[in-house]
Amino acid sequence: MFWGLPFLMGPSILILLPAVILAIYAQYKVRSTYTRYARVGTANGTTAAQAAKRILEGAGISDVAIKGIKGSLSDNYDPRGKALRLSDPESISVAAVGVAAHEAGHAIQHAHGYRPLSLRTAIVPIANFGSQIALPLFFIGLIFRYQAFITFGILAFSLAVLFTLITLPVEFDASRRAVVALRETALVTEEELGAVKEVLFAAALTYVAAAAMAALQLLMLLSVKRRR
Repeated sequence: MFWGLPFLMGPSILILLPAVILAIYAQYKVRSTYTRYARVGTANGTTAAQAAKRILEGAGISDVAIKGIKGSLSDNYDPRGKALRLSDPESISVAAVGVAAHEAGHAIQHAHGYRPLSLRTAIVPIANFGSQIALPLFFIGLIFRYQAFITFGILAFSLAVLFTLITLPVEFDASRRAVVALRETALVTEEELGAVKEVLFAAALTYVAAAAMAALQLLMLLSVKRRR
């Protein structure tokens, strides 16, 4: 979009290098780990959808629909529609069951009124809006020397950074709940649970990388603002 980005940012763009490296590693890690355990089936043959349903029932949740969704690793829980969407609901792989349990963890968070999830859900609209207008405002401000645009761009981008930071405890807590639920329901063996932990840890790295990238981008914008 902005072909003159490196020129406008100058040496400040190097601030992003650690986050870029972490993001590349995180994507490699989650893909390779998921692919490895997608080939390993659970001993009892439980599918991802069955595991999610069992966990929800164990938590006393009966009003969440379990649905399929297209794409790879596109699994998610929609707190507004109370729908748990799985990319491979009929898979009996350790990877698919682990991811399904993680999404069920989000449903449990929602049912129990977990505050970080409620906060994240509440700020989604303004965070999305902020991320869309932040950089255009910032660079227009740089090009035409409008200090107010630069400031508003940074403030708008701060909302996106806040969203990524709030996401971290939400995701880590969902994974913790998933591991506890899988152990309590005996849906997987202890050996398989170790594999689930690997899958969920790899997935968590992508959120850490996203938060690091957002935070360093904000630092870069502030650095450019100071220099100009």
